[in-house]
Amino acid sequence: MDRDVFTEALLSVMERKEHWAWPRFTSGEVAADRLHVHLEQEYAVYVRDFPVLVARAYVQCPVAAVRRELAENIYEEETGGLIAGRPHPELFLEYPRGLGMDLARFEAVAFLPGAAAYRAFLDDATQTRGWSVAAAVTTLFLEGTPHDRSVLDPDAPARPEPPLEQHPLVVHYGLPVEHLALTKAHRRVEGDHRAAAWRVMLEHVSPASRELVVAAMEDALAAWLVYRDDVATAVGLER
Repeated sequence: MDRDVFTEALLSVMERKEHWAWPRFTSGEVAADRLHVHLEQEYAVYVRDFPVLVARAYVQCPVAAVRRELAENIYEEETGGLIAGRPHPELFLEYPRGLGMDLARFEAVAFLPGAAAYRAFLDDATQTRGWSVAAAVTTLFLEGTPHDRSVLDPDAPARPEPPLEQHPLVVHYGLPVEHLALTKAHRRVEGDHRAAAWRVMLEHVSPASRELVVAAMEDALAAWLVYRDDVATAVGLER
């Protein structure tokens, strides 16, 4: 698999990272008293442990240049020391805090079946398939969006960034804007993190590992879609 084919295969996965229910989340169709389900599952499945997942790629990687990219990502996610000022998992909890939710629920989340399977995949991908797969699944798939082509092509449409006052949680659920600390942080670091993720993939993943990385990305997409199906059902949405 040459570099161009590899690039397009990865972009194909990212451009399919869309779920039928998401427009209904962002349009306020989820009842306010069920929204906690979505936030709890996201937090427990990957947000809380995201620095650990990336660190698994770091400790397996023999390439110093890649380790430096991963180390910067881990440091910011774990401490907020470069941009956010606080660990990103803590900033995520500002969403439920601002919505008046019981934060004790986030300390012992019961996984939905799809969530459990998705987390099991993430653990396997970051622990047993080598650094290239671990880095791809975390920095490319988990952090990335369907707009990732814009990282490589300035003419491709970038991810929209409407004013914070238009954020769905603010518009439909009354979240005070000051609780969008994680959204603000992501907007400040996203460009660097996306560029670094693609730089690692395209400059440092060996040709021999490319098919394995693409296969893992396809697996990530499949598991994520099932996970999001379960969340949608749990909050009362039907396809």
